[in-house]
Amino acid sequence: MTDRKARAQVTNATVSRTEQLTPHMIRVVLGGPELAGLDIGGCTDHYVKLLFPRPDVDYPVPFDLESVRRDLPAEQWPRLRAYTVRAFDPVALELTIDFVYHGDEGLAGPWAVRARPGDPVMFVGPGGGYAPDPEADWHLLVGDESALPAIAATLERLPMDATVRVFLEVAGPEEEQKLSTEAHAEVVWLHRGAGTVGEALVAAVREAELPPGTPHAFVHGEAAFVKELRHLLRVERGLSRDRLSISGYWRLGADDEGWRAVKPEWNRRIEEQEALELA
Repeated sequence: MTDRKARAQVTNATVSRTEQLTPHMIRVVLGGPELAGLDIGGCTDHYVKLLFPRPDVDYPVPFDLESVRRDLPAEQWPRLRAYTVRAFDPVALELTIDFVYHGDEGLAGPWAVRARPGDPVMFVGPGGGYAPDPEADWHLLVGDESALPAIAATLERLPMDATVRVFLEVAGPEEEQKLSTEAHAEVVWLHRGAGTVGEALVAAVREAELPPGTPHAFVHGEAAFVKELRHLLRVERGLSRDRLSISGYWRLGADDEGWRAVKPEWNRRIEEQEALELA
């Protein structure tokens, strides 16, 4: 499925409720009449970009992102953070987003832990680009906490006759979540502990005895381990690019703006090296 970028139109919503899923995962459910008609459901990695206004900046009312970007200097633009849509109920008009929270560092996590019913929220989107191919021989789902919502949504989509291998890395056993699926699923939880993000994932996928046939794979999370797994799947195991949804959702040591600024060049270099090795 071709990636569909998030639309620029701003949607206004409010916080309906929150839930502490694990010590470091917070669920925020948004509601409001503007959620009606959102084009969510075709992908299992749908995402929206939450807008966080800068303090002490006067924005137009009603808020218009295009005019803000046209009329205000870039340092006054709201900051954007992309988050996967964990679930969307078009009847109840409820949109669910799960946030990883690691204390007061960052922007969206601290907001989520403080969110209360009635708090206003603005976002753009949705975007998305992946849904499990029903014709695939089997499915491979790999990720860290940032990819867990999309992987959970994918598992819920897969039918009873699907075969899926799942590798999920979280900080420890307390961060595991109950996952629902009708598919024939083998789920491997990996606990990072004091290790490097993704180290256990790469080792587990490399050593795994995987099903025969060609998979449809979804591999997302921290950029360094995603790069390693891309090389493993594309170059070493010969998986064609159209059978693989793969991206670095974030990069260790970089904030969201910093990662987005260098990500195109990062991807270009990987693709060039990959082309050389596959030639």
